[in-house]
Amino acid sequence: MSRILYVIVCAAGPAGQVGELVGPAREAGWTVQVVATPSALGFIDVPALERQTGRPVRSRYRRPDEPKPPRADAIIVAPATYNTINKFAQGIADTYALGLLAEAPGLGIPVVVLPFVNAALAGRAPFRRSVDQLRAEGVHILLGPGRFEPHLPNSGADPTDTYPWHLALAALQAAVG
Repeated sequence: MSRILYVIVCAAGPAGQVGELVGPAREAGWTVQVVATPSALGFIDVPALERQTGRPVRSRYRRPDEPKPPRADAIIVAPATYNTINKFAQGIADTYALGLLAEAPGLGIPVVVLPFVNAALAGRAPFRRSVDQLRAEGVHILLGPGRFEPHLPNSGADPTDTYPWHLALAALQAAVG
C-alpha cells in the first residue's frame, strides 16, 4: 500500500510550480494529495494538479455526505507563507489546510515546512517565535543557510525560479526513512 503525502500549498510566488514537488514525490512512491489554502487556489493550476496526482485538489472541509479522505502519513507545506507558519504555531485552524496542520503533531504525522517569506517578515519576533515553537514540536522547518533563505522585500517573484522544492522531499525522506 502506498504512503499518503499531503502537499499543502499556500498563496506565494512559487505555488504555481508545486508540480515540481508532486512529480518527484510520486516517483518516490508517495500517493500525493494536494491541499490548497483558499488563497492559493488562484496561484495553482487545479486541473493540471488533479491530472498529475489523479486526485482532486482539496481546499475545504468535506461535507457530511462526502467520503472521508485517507489520513496523511506525512505532510509537506510548500510554499509556506508567513501567515500560515504563524497560524500553524498558534494552533489556529480556520481553514482546511490549517486544520490538518493543527492536529498533525498530536497525531505523530511528520511535517516538513519549506517557507517562502521575505527578510523583513522572517526577521519579525512573532515569526522567529513561531519557527522555534514548531521546531520544538518536531516540525521540520527548512529555513536558514543551505535551506530556504529569505529574499529581499518586494522581490518575491524573482526567487521563484530557484525555490528549492527538492529540499522538502529530501527532508521528508530523511524524517520518515
